[in-house]
Amino acid sequence: MSLRLQTLYRNRFPQRTVEILKDSGKVDEATLDEEKIYIQITHLEPYFDRHELTQDRKTLYDKNFNIRRFVYSTPFTKTGKAHGELKSQWQRQTIITTENPLPYLKTRVPVIEWEEVELTPAEVAIQDMSVRTQKLKQTTSMDPPNAKLLQVQLQGAISTTVNQGPIEVALAFLCDPEEVALSSHLQKLRHCFREFILRCGEALDKNRQLIGEDQREYQREMERNFVTFKQKLAPMLLYKRLYGDPPVYKREEKSYLQKISRSSAHSKDEEKILKPEKKC
Repeated sequence: MSLRLQTLYRNRFPQRTVEILKDSGKVDEATLDEEKIYIQITHLEPYFDRHELTQDRKTLYDKNFNIRRFVYSTPFTKTGKAHGELKSQWQRQTIITTENPLPYLKTRVPVIEWEEVELTPAEVAIQDMSVRTQKLKQTTSMDPPNAKLLQVQLQGAISTTVNQGPIEVALAFLCDPEEVALSSHLQKLRHCFREFILRCGEALDKNRQLIGEDQREYQREMERNFVTFKQKLAPMLLYKRLYGDPPVYKREEKSYLQKISRSSAHSKDEEKILKPEKKC
């Protein structure tokens, strides 16, 4: 896309230099050279509010046609750098509205409205874990199933060595129970992790059904990684009653413990079946 646009405008304006701006941040026009042509390119995704997703855009067609609002994200920190530690990583979401709905007869349409929303580091983490969970859920329920994609996502999900993976996110935000108890965002993040663990368990079960004998050892290794993954997260996900549990969290805690208990028992049973004890 970048090369095509650059070639197009170079042919149209052969006497001027065409420069591509790949950064999605704000452009200070005062710093631009008037003799050059600048094209800013960034990745956009359709933007839907909660009402649209639950009422108006339920089908795949609805989510891909007749769209006027799009969003792109720009990472930033309060120190001025684009990227930083997880607890200092903010995100600016720019929501744009186009004059005509897309797809359209023309490939480019004017933008008539801009709106900016800043996400705190905790909100960025919530969004990240929600996206991971949703992708894992979609891959697990694919028909026909895609075992290779499922394994790639599982490996990235439950590996404890992935840089800025789920474990690092939890360690950055959920280590202090008092801070978690006082923050609705961190309580929501903890709920996202509980949902994520359950989806990982479902994905492992699905993968067990899809693989052949040649991948049994790989499956056992992933299940061992999953047990380690849950053990590392467990102290951060159990609700500490510092200021009294709201009823909703009491119910969530009980439900979560029951599901994890069943999942752990299933993993142990599977391990016994796959690796029977040697008899003397």
